[in-house]
Amino acid sequence: MKRLYFLLLFLAFAETHAQKNPGYWQQHVDYKMDVFMDVSNYNYKGTQKLVYENNSPDTLKKVFFHLYPNAFQPGSEMDARLQSIKDPDGRMVTKTKVDGNEVKESRIKKLKPGEIGFLNISNFKQDGKSAETKTVGTILEVTLAKPILPHKKTTFTLNFNGQVPVQIRRSGRNNAEGVALSMSQWYPKIAEFDFEGWHADPYISREFHGVWGDFDVKITIDKNYILGGTGYLQNSNEIGYGYEERGKTVKRPNTPTLTWHFKAPMVHDFTWAADKEYLHDTAQVPGGATIHFLYKNNSKIIDNWKMLQPATVKIMQFYNQFVGPYPYKQYSVIQGGDGGMEYAMCTLILGEGKYDGLLGVTTHEMGHSWFQHILASNESKHSWMDEGFTSFIEDSALNSLAEKPADNPYAGAYNSYINMANSGKEQPQSTHSDRYDENRVYSITSYGKGEVFLAQLRYLIGKENLEKTLKKYYVDFKFRHPTPNDIKRTAERVSGANLDWYLTDWTETTNTIDYAVKEVKEMNGSTAITLERIGRMPMPIDLTVTYADGKTENFYIPLRMMSFVKENEMPLVKRTTLPDWAWAYPTYEFEIPAVKSSIKKIEIDAAGFMADVKRENNVLEVK
Repeated sequence: MKRLYFLLLFLAFAETHAQKNPGYWQQHVDYKMDVFMDVSNYNYKGTQKLVYENNSPDTLKKVFFHLYPNAFQPGSEMDARLQSIKDPDGRMVTKTKVDGNEVKESRIKKLKPGEIGFLNISNFKQDGKSAETKTVGTILEVTLAKPILPHKKTTFTLNFNGQVPVQIRRSGRNNAEGVALSMSQWYPKIAEFDFEGWHADPYISREFHGVWGDFDVKITIDKNYILGGTGYLQNSNEIGYGYEERGKTVKRPNTPTLTWHFKAPMVHDFTWAADKEYLHDTAQVPGGATIHFLYKNNSKIIDNWKMLQPATVKIMQFYNQFVGPYPYKQYSVIQGGDGGMEYAMCTLILGEGKYDGLLGVTTHEMGHSWFQHILASNESKHSWMDEGFTSFIEDSALNSLAEKPADNPYAGAYNSYINMANSGKEQPQSTHSDRYDENRVYSITSYGKGEVFLAQLRYLIGKENLEKTLKKYYVDFKFRHPTPNDIKRTAERVSGANLDWYLTDWTETTNTIDYAVKEVKEMNGSTAITLERIGRMPMPIDLTVTYADGKTENFYIPLRMMSFVKENEMPLVKRTTLPDWAWAYPTYEFEIPAVKSSIKKIEIDAAGFMADVKRENNVLEVK
């Protein structure tokens, strides 16, 4: 019944989406895997049956698979990148002092044969016929036995064996907090093929992209391990594990191993984690999903994990209302990995440290269930769409829980972006995730500047229109692979504004916003105010005039190329809408019917929602 329900749900979404986006297509794949994990040496082996549906108009003669564990080998591209980038990820290097100087060395470079990761493929067949394969780093190239015609299906079968690496980045064994297995990106994963072609990016430590489909996975492992992750456990009674509350006795069959059977409908990833000491709690979202919490039996962290549970329920309720309903029946928060990382129906996060940090990471990673695991943009090419949008709803959610909510909960993102823009190191958001010169620049561009994209969209079209945009974007593109143009067009449809200039300048260039109050002068009983555009990027202008008696008045200058006038969001404060300002004119002058001596201050964007990189010239104190 679950399979039928999700199939009908998917078909309904597909029909609705096709009507709104004629010509759109995406591939579909169903995985069936049977895996045995040997915990004595962290080797695993398995079989995979993969039904691939070519919904494209192209005839495919090759396919590509990701073999992510191969990155954790000395000499890999990931290893090379660690050794060449200016600011390598601190989790992936060791630090030593040489002649008084700090030297950072790649941890991957030092891995021994029993510590590396690998994933080997054998017996690859297409519809029962052998196909030619070639492993190139973290990519498997397959020359097909027969081409896959448009709108046809084919079945791949293969054997695989792998080794779980020492935990260095995301996946791995025995992480810093003692979690035995963090199994992310561990299986042969077919690469995405879309209207742009194949996305067979090597794994250099950045982001992911995957094909939508259904997973049916059986994992056989030592009976003393507790598992959690993607999907729904199918055989809790058979293995004697029903996700019991802490303190209850668990009876298991008298066998050395147990097979855990999971099914996950309509996801583009499958992750699991395992440990002997996991405690397990659940919390129910009213009218929604069950949230599972798996964490180490460590007295130092139990109180924090207990506090986390009701807060996580509130956060999911906020996301359900703010963006749209979470479509699955479970979500799992699991101690593991090396920080925090989003996966289908779950996250792996470090579980020690302060409560505020635990809550913040959980809020962020769960937010990715909307922006990446339901709205599945291409993280590698457009990392700002998942990291930035998730950061936006994270700060919105945390602000909703705060005792004293901030007027601008996104101020931290604005500050980080502005500092980067003024540093001279900024690269366009259209830069591929692997091509940034520095990790710090990648992070601020993806998280901070990506968050500001939405927060500043609020400045452009108004708070109500932004909230409608998020909801419509979710309805129109869930279970799809939206592109930057899709969020822009959604905002245009909701608001009626022209926003192509905004998407182009903000995401494809490093043009900056810099407006100034240039001059204020007396003119026959009135006051003439001259504004100046210094930066290349255009914006409409919200201007506040504060008078000597303490009263304020707002002036709104539309941007001509937007063809739009924003609603007045402060009806208790008088607002005058002035003639529009075209980008080609570097200055703009207007008069207000007040003498100069009656004016105390003139300020552009007093609320701080425009990412002006030189805010000091936004304010002029009239003397």
